[in-house]
Amino acid sequence: MLEGLREALEYIADLKEKSMDVKMEEIDGKIYCNKNLTRYHNFDTASEVRVNTLTALVDYIKGKPEELRESSILHIKSPIEVCLYSGLIDERIRETLMRSNAIVNEFKFDHYYDQERFLIELQANFLETEDLMNIKTVAGNIQAGTTANYDDDGVSQKTTIKSGIAMRQDVIVPNPVSLRPYRTFAEIEQPESNYVFRIKDTDNGPCFKLVEADGGLWKNAAMKRVKEYLEYELNEELEKHHITVIA
Repeated sequence: MLEGLREALEYIADLKEKSMDVKMEEIDGKIYCNKNLTRYHNFDTASEVRVNTLTALVDYIKGKPEELRESSILHIKSPIEVCLYSGLIDERIRETLMRSNAIVNEFKFDHYYDQERFLIELQANFLETEDLMNIKTVAGNIQAGTTANYDDDGVSQKTTIKSGIAMRQDVIVPNPVSLRPYRTFAEIEQPESNYVFRIKDTDNGPCFKLVEADGGLWKNAAMKRVKEYLEYELNEELEKHHITVIA
């Protein structure tokens, strides 16, 4: 009985060993393998340089043309990220030479802020526009406990703000508002888009939030402007070094 058990264990061990063997088979002129294999090679690639501006990217291409390969790609991956890739090299891969990530302020849209924090965030994260001034006027002078529904569409509201030393004034909360937050590279014009401005009363006073209302169209506008900036700044280099800009 023990002898039979031993033979069975040896048989199972043999099956396991065979199952681990790499097997190649040709079917209809194509070679298949029963394992996922990774091919190793000795082609050295550079470590990518990380920067935070488009200016640094432009300066690198202009100042270090000898480090570029026969053809390169400037890929605008998002409004805050641009990568410089080499052309195809061994193993059909691309070398990442430089990656630029914009430093942007992280205003939290669709998030309620208390009065003081909201006013600070507006100052720090947005370019001055007429609508921004209107929002700051309402948010900075609102009287607690006076915000009410103005309409039933979920957007329009009315509230009471201070007007002079002792006077109060009912106003319609501006909606939608057109604003220009800092959300892409500083070298280009910040895109403008619409937002819904909302107010609510809490036990700790009024709170405010902005909700994006353009469906993300600003991203396309920002990426287009980044592309135009790079094409303008690298007008000669793009043709000379066969660099393609894609967005």
